[in-house]
Amino acid sequence: MRKLKNEELQRMDPEAFKVSKKMPWVIVLDNIRSMHNVGATFRTADAFRVEKIILTGITAQPPHREIQKSALGATESVTWEYLSEPMLALQKLRSEGYQIICVEQTDQSLALDTFQPDSDKKYGFFFGNEVFGVTEEVVAHADDCLEIPQFGTKHSLNISVSVGVVIWDMFQKIGRPLL
Repeated sequence: MRKLKNEELQRMDPEAFKVSKKMPWVIVLDNIRSMHNVGATFRTADAFRVEKIILTGITAQPPHREIQKSALGATESVTWEYLSEPMLALQKLRSEGYQIICVEQTDQSLALDTFQPDSDKKYGFFFGNEVFGVTEEVVAHADDCLEIPQFGTKHSLNISVSVGVVIWDMFQKIGRPLL
């Protein structure tokens, strides 16, 4: 066994990525403080061909050196936009036919492993601030809330880890036809 060299991985370049078929999923970062989390989210979005990222509130925007440290160029391939408020993102996505899904612990959360996505639907996934979570108003207007089951002493995961878990789960359930 040996490790593959980058040129053996047959990855597309950013231009080919931009015109490739994408998963009809939008990741919304709701007031994220850490630029490393923002960059890591771009890498996850690139890895699974997510349609777009919407950055809201205090979430930093590319180009920024601290975002690039973890994005490693994914800000050049993944489409993104900035909206001042997370509710603007919710309203925009809803008007475009997206199901609004918060990744948050609520009194009506569905366990991620029990969630059965519909391959014919478009999804907007809201991930919240590292301390305060998804904005309360967004939660109140969401179609569903998903919770990642956890069994340790902590009550949350790092935002970039949560993005990776949710997007991987979605890709496993309905994303393979993209390939």
